[in-house]
Amino acid sequence: MKISVVRPEELGSDELASWRAMQGSNPALANPFLSTGFTLAVGRVRPSTRVAVLEEGQHVVGFFPFDQGRFRVGRPMAPGVSDCQAIVHAPGFEWNAKDLLKGCHLDVWEFAHLIAEQIPAAGQNVSPHNSAIIEMRHGYEAYLAERQRTSKKIFKSTFSKLRKLDRDLGETCFEFDAQDPQALAVLMRWKSAQYRRTGHRDRFGVPWIERLVWELFEARSDGCSGTLSALRAEERVVAVHFGLRSESSLSCWFPAYDVRLAKYSPGLSLHLKMAEAAAAAGIHYLDLGKGDEDYKQSLKNGDLIVGEGWIDRPSAPALARRVQQAPRRFVMSHPPLRRAVRSVLKQVANMRDTT
Repeated sequence: MKISVVRPEELGSDELASWRAMQGSNPALANPFLSTGFTLAVGRVRPSTRVAVLEEGQHVVGFFPFDQGRFRVGRPMAPGVSDCQAIVHAPGFEWNAKDLLKGCHLDVWEFAHLIAEQIPAAGQNVSPHNSAIIEMRHGYEAYLAERQRTSKKIFKSTFSKLRKLDRDLGETCFEFDAQDPQALAVLMRWKSAQYRRTGHRDRFGVPWIERLVWELFEARSDGCSGTLSALRAEERVVAVHFGLRSESSLSCWFPAYDVRLAKYSPGLSLHLKMAEAAAAAGIHYLDLGKGDEDYKQSLKNGDLIVGEGWIDRPSAPALARRVQQAPRRFVMSHPPLRRAVRSVLKQVANMRDTT
């Protein structure tokens, strides 16, 4: 196998067409975070983005997008915000983890959302995690009927609060694909405040992430359409979401709502409106992502399995990386401890905001 590492913008039209064909040949690869459009957009805002082109004989058989870090450590493309990783390859192609790293001049590749069917090839340093989904192959009404049987109280309360929001603030309206830059700016402001409240890194305080979201909002491409959804009361935005859409799925990426209206549960109402509109557009499922947040548990009716971990080959940098990452991985693999750490981070953030 021959491996050539290039920048995304160096890919030719034939290679991009092959990539799209490979994605289309396997539903597991039909994720917007694995698309050529997302890869090219990330490459424009983050110079360390790379793509390994895999060839056998005279034929391209796969593509491996990644972020070239220091000390021969690779990370997911768009590290910290990409919600799916995989080698995009032709049907029947089998890849070897060690050969892949060697060809990419890497000693380690870390990932957080490796697709389920590629977990076995990644080796032993991988732990599986659930990624909640709203599955709607039989339509929104079928999904809603099933969830109301198992979580009747939550859904009844959500619909009741939406009606109360109508009465208190004015008639609500929903737009699935809003071309409204002001609403996106509101989302970023609300999301930044949420990150600070909860002790998380403010992703929109990172310039390349903010530029990436704006670029995906302003441009559309095959397999990756930035989709801004907004719930309004009269003209006031009460909840808003920006995600990435492919032909079959919508990846829920950045949801936010007006915390002053929390008693109305506008975030839950927004997600249900999104699910209804997505189903009508032929989308099969909403990917809510990893995590045990209450709203995900309330809305989901299934899970995808994704892998978190790393592949490496014997080297000093690989050993050093294992030692460096051991405390974090221990915390992340123990949910009670993870929740305790998040609670402490939230308290620290609150103290910082009051000083």
